[in-house]
Amino acid sequence: MAKPDPANFTEEAASLPRALDYFRTMWRIRRFDETIDELFASGQVHGTTHLYIGEEAVAAGVIGELQAGDVITSTHRGHGHNIALGGDIRAMMAELLGRTTGYCAGRGGSMHIADQNLGNLGANGIVAGGVPIAVGAGLGFHLQGRAQVVVAFAGDGALNEGGFHEAANLAAIWKLPVVFVVENNQYGMSGSVHEMFALSHLADRAAAYGIPGLMVDGQDVFAVAETARYAILKARQGGGPSLIEAVTYRYKGHSKSDANRYRTREEIQNWRKRDPIERVRAHLEGEGVEAAALDAMVAEVRAEVAAALRFAEESPWPTPDTLLDAVWAPAEEGAD
Repeated sequence: MAKPDPANFTEEAASLPRALDYFRTMWRIRRFDETIDELFASGQVHGTTHLYIGEEAVAAGVIGELQAGDVITSTHRGHGHNIALGGDIRAMMAELLGRTTGYCAGRGGSMHIADQNLGNLGANGIVAGGVPIAVGAGLGFHLQGRAQVVVAFAGDGALNEGGFHEAANLAAIWKLPVVFVVENNQYGMSGSVHEMFALSHLADRAAAYGIPGLMVDGQDVFAVAETARYAILKARQGGGPSLIEAVTYRYKGHSKSDANRYRTREEIQNWRKRDPIERVRAHLEGEGVEAAALDAMVAEVRAEVAAALRFAEESPWPTPDTLLDAVWAPAEEGAD
């Protein structure tokens, strides 16, 4: 199987229906996280949260290549992954606002959203924490002879965790159907990747495991999709894992507790000039889609997110008598 050339997209990858779907999905991710940013500033979201603003093309491009039955593991910056899967933004919003109608009944918050019915095995507050889970799921698919694939999303910092190394090594030697997608957003907390790695390209780390390492422009959803298609098909056909480095950028700080003093406004603005959503919009307008139609789509997304917020605000708070719910599994009848 020839490696993809992200500069030459297949017709399907850049088709008008696919491009419109990317545009809507990426806007849903952005507007959701913009709203969470606003709610945090007003004191309505507590704890912390990690925003995906600027990285939308990675989730949309990769997840758009999955099939029914495939699964993912997510990260502490996981809102975009669940939305790209088609997640319920009302349940997501309610979860972040701590309401009982949330995915985890308001107990998990931003970093623990999961939807196994959709194939999201869960976000994870531990750096690289989802990667061994993904490899375990891949082993299960392999042992059962099922042609399903697992995508393990991880940040650049995850590559320096032991859990990533152990899991990637097992996936490689057992040829498991796992695709490691490293979202290199240039910073692990406040540390630049240039300070944390001697490598120029994180995809080169794949050579240590004997698997393909693919590097792609994470601001270009079409290039991401083309690269993901190759790795996913390879895994589905029994060719084993691959590692994709998607070079992207987060516009906001690491989390809401991040003062963001370690990078310049000029750096952020230079990345904003390559905004992934605006690039799709330019493609669509070049294909003859009217600006008014795209503006109407954005307005629909804004209304959808606003409705999700109203749903969450009108949902009940947990009551004190439920505090210990889900701490223990129910005892089986007759058990000692």
